[in-house]
Amino acid sequence: MNLTHLRYVVEVERLGSITKAASALYMGQPNLSKAIKEMEHEVGVPIFKRSAKGVVPTDKGKEFLQYAKAILVQMDKMEQLYKDNDGDRVSFSLLLPRASYVSHAFTAFLNKVGGRQYMDIKIKETNSMDAINAVVECEYDLGLIRYPIAYESFFLPVLEEKNLAVLSSWEYDYVLIMSAESSLAKVDNITEETLEKYIEILHGDNTVPNISSVYQRRNARINDHRRHIYVYERGSQFDILSACPDSYMWVSPMPKEILDRCGLVQRKCSDVKRTNKDVLISQSSYRPSATDQLFIDELERVRMEIGNGIEKVED
Repeated sequence: MNLTHLRYVVEVERLGSITKAASALYMGQPNLSKAIKEMEHEVGVPIFKRSAKGVVPTDKGKEFLQYAKAILVQMDKMEQLYKDNDGDRVSFSLLLPRASYVSHAFTAFLNKVGGRQYMDIKIKETNSMDAINAVVECEYDLGLIRYPIAYESFFLPVLEEKNLAVLSSWEYDYVLIMSAESSLAKVDNITEETLEKYIEILHGDNTVPNISSVYQRRNARINDHRRHIYVYERGSQFDILSACPDSYMWVSPMPKEILDRCGLVQRKCSDVKRTNKDVLISQSSYRPSATDQLFIDELERVRMEIGNGIEKVED
């Protein structure tokens, strides 16, 4: 199969137009049309169909393009491997949820690769469905998705349908974080009733796209507390927790180093259990590089460190 032709069809999909793709590829439109027809003849299915907006992939074409992008990414990685055998270049990309433990692992990872002369590293916080779609489109190599365990019956079929592989996962219960100076931190046994007089901080954009509101209401615990602060910037949450002793937040377990630095403590709630799962995904055909594996190792190290520490959190 002609790799150049694979790049052609990926470019046509990206631009939605054979004319625009031909211009971007610095070639004539008839030559590009001929190359696409040859590719369609070779694979035995039509890859594109015409629409009012230009050309769009057929259902079979979408499946073919997913594999084509994965192949091209792997080829680029292979070429880069031989070009950079001096070990002085690093490439890494990750989509992640709002998770302090992931940021902590990434910082440790960055300290280990930061001495390279050439670096191409990008990370982006986003929701689970956007992360899945970006990995499918090969925009990022790795994605970390988060969902309540009750949503697993939705997410696992999606990952299988989109031909994505699970590299690692972590199932855990949310904990409460609050200022170490808060009166809540001094309560021996925190219950849901205890939380009623305190202010809950929530992320204002924490819904899961593509999941119906009926499904979410059926599977998610509806919070009926009357006092909330919605935040849209992750950095704001620690400032509010520190400055407002009457506030608290439900989060994934956090590293002790971050808690100490921000003057926070984490506690369990004895009568509320919120079980979540974080899953690291990639294209099924993608083979993690040595750099990727270094991050995965740091992620597992931090998870184990937190797991050992959280056992010591008093109920």
